[in-house]
Amino acid sequence: MFILTPNTLTRLAVLALVASACSDAGGPSTPGQLSFNLATHASPSAAAGASASISGTPETFSDGTNTLILSQVELVMRRIELHRAGAADCGEVANDDCEELELGPILADLPLGTAGAARTFTVQIAPGTYDKLELKIRVPSSGSDAGFRQAHPGFENASVRVTGTYNGTPFVYTSDLEAEMEFGLDPALTANESSATDLTLLVDLDKWFRDQAGALIDPATANPGQPNETLVEQGIRSSLDAFEDDDRDGADDHGQGGGTDDGPGHQ
Repeated sequence: MFILTPNTLTRLAVLALVASACSDAGGPSTPGQLSFNLATHASPSAAAGASASISGTPETFSDGTNTLILSQVELVMRRIELHRAGAADCGEVANDDCEELELGPILADLPLGTAGAARTFTVQIAPGTYDKLELKIRVPSSGSDAGFRQAHPGFENASVRVTGTYNGTPFVYTSDLEAEMEFGLDPALTANESSATDLTLLVDLDKWFRDQAGALIDPATANPGQPNETLVEQGIRSSLDAFEDDDRDGADDHGQGGGTDDGPGHQ
């Protein structure tokens, strides 16, 4: 489930104006629709039109010796930016907002125990092509994100929160992870007036709590100041991908994908 904050709703309202601002001299054009989805597993087979629902089923991982069960995984997406391909598409409008969709902060509650992409929210978007997605995971600001922090007090000092059990013992993992991910969309995502476009963020949770040999680690040993803090944060960074996914099967429609991380600690 995505939780839309007042800041997000304000940006959605502005986006409708942006769609008109980017139209040609003949008058405002009808905005397109972009659906943003989340997935933690691709479907075994691509079933056109399939749509997973957010599931509360815990996710279980094992290395043959240890068992990790994830009950809830939440991320603070401080900023989501979808960049328009070529500023010239906006004519003479000298406004960065005319070149991109910009949303955030958003609290993402990742779908567990289900395959395929879960549709989370749909926004209006100016018709055109978009060739890059930037995602910033970050602790919400005490200033501009004050409303978000008040609504979600558990994230005043955290950008990631996971609950579950490790070998039967309950744990709460939190992190103040800062990551700036950039995903190239090739071919570019096309938004038009006649049909909706789906963009999926895939999070491979199996990369989060494992060491370099693939063995599971206790998430409690990765909390701030603990020995596995950096290891798990690197695993989180490497676990994300974004792509066009119109059949919502959790897999790239064009077999591409792959992002770069410009955040702290990237190797």
